[in-house]
Amino acid sequence: MILVYVLAAILVFGVLIAVHELGHFLAAKLCGVRVNEFSIGMGPGIWSREKGETLYALRLLPIGGYCAMEGEDEESGDERALNRQGFWKQLIIFAAGSFMNLLAGFLILLVLYSGQGILVPALAGTAPEFQETYGQTLQEGDVFWSINGERVYLYNDVSLLMDLAQGQPLDIVVIRDGEKIALDGVPRRTYTGTQGETYEGYGFYIAVDQVEGPSLATTWKTAWLNTLDFARIVRLSLQMLLSGDAGMDDLSGPVGIVSTITQVGAESETALEAAANIAYFAALLAVNLAVMNMLPIPALDGGKIFFLAVDAVALRLFRRRIPEKYGAAINMAGFVVLMGFMLLVTFHDVFRLFR
Repeated sequence: MILVYVLAAILVFGVLIAVHELGHFLAAKLCGVRVNEFSIGMGPGIWSREKGETLYALRLLPIGGYCAMEGEDEESGDERALNRQGFWKQLIIFAAGSFMNLLAGFLILLVLYSGQGILVPALAGTAPEFQETYGQTLQEGDVFWSINGERVYLYNDVSLLMDLAQGQPLDIVVIRDGEKIALDGVPRRTYTGTQGETYEGYGFYIAVDQVEGPSLATTWKTAWLNTLDFARIVRLSLQMLLSGDAGMDDLSGPVGIVSTITQVGAESETALEAAANIAYFAALLAVNLAVMNMLPIPALDGGKIFFLAVDAVALRLFRRRIPEKYGAAINMAGFVVLMGFMLLVTFHDVFRLFR
């Protein structure tokens, strides 16, 4: 059974990369850019067919794919080459891969949330010490809106944002009868629990409240909120890396991702539950790929868009474009650094497996 989950994990990872490349391919075709080859999978070819100007291929290893556009990595005199297109066409083509990943994540969540209403975190009560200090500022049934300035999208966001506070006071905003009520500086301290026990916390209890029943609108809304939540997780993770609150043990490359998906499937009680959990993780991974690819880092789509914007500014200010060889050199250097970093993360993933 473990082998099945490993194969499923590899397939999920490969499909999401192929979906990314499909986005570039479709956008390129719509914008009239010449596509020399569109391949699903990597490695030796097992099937290929040339249709028009494009070679379509299916390759042996199900770990992604690629879209080879004319003028993408080298100068080309072809009028339909990517490098000869205008600003907006190139922008659309570069951004299309991330858009497809984001769309894929949203569609997976749409299926998973079908027939489910909107569940929100509501206040279930407060500790006696909390009431002594704040009175009835917060009341049972209040719906959490934000914590420390971060929007609460889903019911599991409250515990996440409380953990990120790392014991520091909380600024809480709740919704009551359509109005926002703010309570700032709630400290973490000793409170009395519902059974008379003492604990360290913030003095309030959380319940799940269904504010809207199942419908097409609530399914779309919940899926979209979860998509935003996934995108926020990427931002928060990057902030933690930059601040030093996260390190190498918190990063995962392809090996770590496959290992995590395998673990998610293996810990599920039924095959249906395993499929749902793997699909949920796939949605998280899809949104993660969408956001990460839009970072302004050379070799990533966001880096290409950033260089495209710099070139447009240079053309407007100085009436001259930045030579393409400089952009190609920067992207190549970024690619080498990125591949080196990915190898480091991959070796670390393998080390963790046998540690």
